[in-house]
Amino acid sequence: MKFVRYCTAAILLALGLSQACGAPAPAQPEKVFRYAFRVAETGFDPAKISDLYSRTVTENVFEALYTFDYLARPVKVIPLIADGMPVIADDYKAFTIKLKHGILFADDPAFCDTSGKNCKRREVTAQDFVYSIKRIYDPKTISPVASDFEELKLLGMNELRAKAEKSGHFDYDTEVEGLRALDRYTIQFKLAETRPRFIYNLADSSVVGAVAREVIEKYADKTMEHPVGTGPFMLDRWKRSSSMTFVKNPNYREVYYDAEPAPDDAEAQAIYKQMKGKRMPMVDKVEVTIIEEEQPRWLAFLGSEHDFYERLAATYAYQAIPNNKLAPNLAKRGIQMARKSAPDVMIHYFNMEDPVVGGYTPDKVALRRAVALGYSSVDEIKLPWRNQATTAESTIQPMTYGYDEKFRTEMSEYNPAKAMALLDMYGYTDKNGDGWRDQPDGSPLVLQYATQPDALSRELVEIMRKSMDAIGVKVEFKVAKWPENLKAARANKLQMWGLGYSASVPDADGALSLAYGPAKGEGNLSRFDLPEFNKLYLQQQTMPDGPERLAVMQKASKLLVAYMPVKVRVHRILTDMWHPWFSGYLRHPTSRAFWKYIDIDTSKVPQQ
Repeated sequence: MKFVRYCTAAILLALGLSQACGAPAPAQPEKVFRYAFRVAETGFDPAKISDLYSRTVTENVFEALYTFDYLARPVKVIPLIADGMPVIADDYKAFTIKLKHGILFADDPAFCDTSGKNCKRREVTAQDFVYSIKRIYDPKTISPVASDFEELKLLGMNELRAKAEKSGHFDYDTEVEGLRALDRYTIQFKLAETRPRFIYNLADSSVVGAVAREVIEKYADKTMEHPVGTGPFMLDRWKRSSSMTFVKNPNYREVYYDAEPAPDDAEAQAIYKQMKGKRMPMVDKVEVTIIEEEQPRWLAFLGSEHDFYERLAATYAYQAIPNNKLAPNLAKRGIQMARKSAPDVMIHYFNMEDPVVGGYTPDKVALRRAVALGYSSVDEIKLPWRNQATTAESTIQPMTYGYDEKFRTEMSEYNPAKAMALLDMYGYTDKNGDGWRDQPDGSPLVLQYATQPDALSRELVEIMRKSMDAIGVKVEFKVAKWPENLKAARANKLQMWGLGYSASVPDADGALSLAYGPAKGEGNLSRFDLPEFNKLYLQQQTMPDGPERLAVMQKASKLLVAYMPVKVRVHRILTDMWHPWFSGYLRHPTSRAFWKYIDIDTSKVPQQ
């Protein structure tokens, strides 16, 4: 006879069971990580973006050859898609890299035939990295990092770009010596000059994460809307400048948590002990909302609508972290915090091609230096930042190679008397008696300053207004959303703008590139172009780390003080906060790819 299984309530109760026989185990609650960006994204094409928020997304969707150990301090480069570290030859001018086998892109219609059927699982190859980097050189991409890659002098690539600029067509199929796929899983880079830190250029997934040619060709002018990478997450839903949802990439390979925290780093060691061996990513979904105003973002966190609050708004510093310690009422709720120096710099830039503030003649230099001397970074630190920032001396950010906390320049000096004396000396005086200074030729002196509509920007505007009023300089403020200001800045349509730069690698080369002439309109929004500075910038790139390179970097920094294309203001101190059900987070100095390293304990999440 056949064996018959009977399941009755009586039997279950007798056995102390609560689950029906043969029924599947209850589904585990979905782990959803929720937090907010304070600035809207611009898009998700690695070759086309430069803003922090879009690059946060692309670094979690795409993957480069290398990445940074999540817990190691000082930072350490480790393989990601690469199968081991590069074979380096010819005095850091040749790098040969093997790829791991079997790494797949997320599924996408681009990998199907014209009928939309017969789809294939697409493996990443060395040729994908060749193509991805070539896109940066393609003039039609208008990549904001194109000048950074031109500086690398990959043999044949600058010539290929120059040819495309003349013909209007970039030939992706032309093989060049400096960027070649030797076989399906081997890529080789050859450079014209020594580049000891070239590997950093290969460790930023937000920019050089592999893209598939089929995807780019399918979506053409809509690549910013269709990110398809090999990373742990993939875009599920997107409402531009409002919200976006990412889900776990089902094609993501088996990767288990591992790291090398420093033995004396108690915080990192505790995270490592908790997370070691877990399969990544640990969360199923990431929900990001755009909340530009400080109050609703803070309230969303306090109301448990968000699990994590990235970069506590300075507005709430005295309330949330009095004396830089977590407020008792928050500690009682189990909320945790971490406070770190940020590898960033906040600046005002002057458009060097603007007829009012630009130029290299003594009178124009005097105007910019007077504005810098008259601006109160001290008030900025006390008021908008609530003492969550430190005075900056140069564009070089803390926690990057080249930063020297003992380095001092006039950049940080606040001296309204000296500012007014400079303006008087070069003819910027009140010629018509209206109380405002005029230009030497008698025309009105009016600065046009771009800003944003959020609360922090409004506070910063008041510091700028008050500072300039004190030295008799009139300022008009032009308000627009951040992405709009960025677009206008790149198009050479802004006279002045205040913004921040965060390091993406643990080296100051990027900080100096903010003033490198050939990067005008890209990373160099001020459009500063001084041959002496350009020479120093290129010189330090080829030098090994050491006192000689540091001396060159400081000499270049002093030129920026002398000509003042940017007024360097402050470096921020960042405080991140999270609820007790959120775990695994440690702010990395340069990487933003933290989504796969964190976890959510659903048993502790309050029911909404």
